[in-house]
Parts: sequence; structure tokens; C-alpha cells
Amino acid sequence: MTFDPPLVEGRLLRRYKRFLADVQLSGGEVITAHTANTGAMTGCAEPGRRVWLSRSDNPKRKYPYTWELIEVRDGVLTGINTQMSNLLVREAIEQGRVAELTGYARVRSEVRYGEEKSRIDLLLDSPRDEKAIPCYIEVKNVTLVDEGVARFPDAVSVRASKHLRELMSVVRAGRRAVIFFCVQRGDVREVRPADDIDPLYGETLRKAVACGVECLARAADVSAREIMLQRPLSVRVA
Repeated sequence: MTFDPPLVEGRLLRRYKRFLADVQLSGGEVITAHTANTGAMTGCAEPGRRVWLSRSDNPKRKYPYTWELIEVRDGVLTGINTQMSNLLVREAIEQGRVAELTGYARVRSEVRYGEEKSRIDLLLDSPRDEKAIPCYIEVKNVTLVDEGVARFPDAVSVRASKHLRELMSVVRAGRRAVIFFCVQRGDVREVRPADDIDPLYGETLRKAVACGVECLARAADVSAREIMLQRPLSVRVA
């Protein structure tokens, strides 16, 4: 996914109130940017780091800038905008870059489903093939990395555990369910649940896998010009 128009570079001054960040642009101007990430952003919100922002021309927006990337260490850029993850996974599926998810004729987003009144991030199906089994995909954006291991979640997430319960119900109904970890950085080799942060999520993930929910993960090549999911990652839940 290419950033068009190009991103604007700056230096992070602080992140606060979860959804706001103050950034000093390269010309010296200090602006407030929207932060589309409800997590703790551990390791991804250090003041003084280089960041990149997109800018909207929508006159109704209070904050025209959106924080997209941060350089977590020299040469390692990380995408922190959780709203990008669904788009990246969908793009990878539609371009045939996820071998496990090929063969479907249609991809739909934000479809209502489940006993707990959820919306599935992506639903794959083949409406003209009655024998095709629909595939329900829940996408999770991952930014927390510790010595090459990406971990999710980075904060307690009741909602994330709810989504796993919904996926288990999908499997029990005879359909296919996938939890897809979208890692918007490249310095990783595998994904694990962050049991020390949210033990309930880790426990629920293991139950989901035992039930038949599939786990997929991809690491992204990230630059100030584009983000693209490329490299498959193993997911260890034990």
C-alpha cells in the first residue's frame, strides 16, 4: 500500500489522551495529530523519535494529520495506525500473497455476525459456489516486539477475547475462522500471545486454536513510501 500523497516527517513530542500526539514538523511547526491506536504502544511512542504523518484535506476534521509511522530504532519503521491493518491484509489476500487464503471469489469487510453482535473484519466467500465454506478473518495489528518476538495484545483487551469466542462459534457452525496477526514492522521472527499483559487473551487464544481456529501472521516491509505485508511468521501459542 503506497502512501499517496507522501507522508510528512516530524519528531514526536508526546502522545496523550490515547488518541492525540504532539509532533514537531521538519519546518519547526508543532501540530497535534490523531493517533489511531487504542493500545499502550509500548516501545512505539518514545519522544524524540522520527515519525511520519498523513494529512487529510477534509475541512470537517479537527485534526488534519494522522500519525502513521515511527522509527522505533535506527532504520526500523513501524506502522502504528490500527486502521491500516485491515486494508493491508485485504490487499495481500486480493493480490494472492497469502497462500492459505486463496481461492475465494469475494472479500467483504465489516460484516455483522456472531452471538455477541460483532463485525468480522474480513469475510471471504464464493457466492456462486454453494459448496464453498466461508472464511471469517479477524485481523489484529501488532506493534509490540521483544527481541524479535511480536506479542499481542500490548494492553488488556476484553474486546480481543470476545472476538476469539466469536471465531470459535464460527468453527462450531462448520465454517472456517482465522485470526490474522498483522505485524507492521519487519524485525520479527514469530508471534506469541502476551500472557504477562493479558492472560485471559492468551488462555482464550489457546482454546480457540484447540477448537479449530487458524492462526496466520505476516510481517510487513515498512518505509515512508509504502507498507506491504510480505513475510510469513510462525505463531506460537504454547
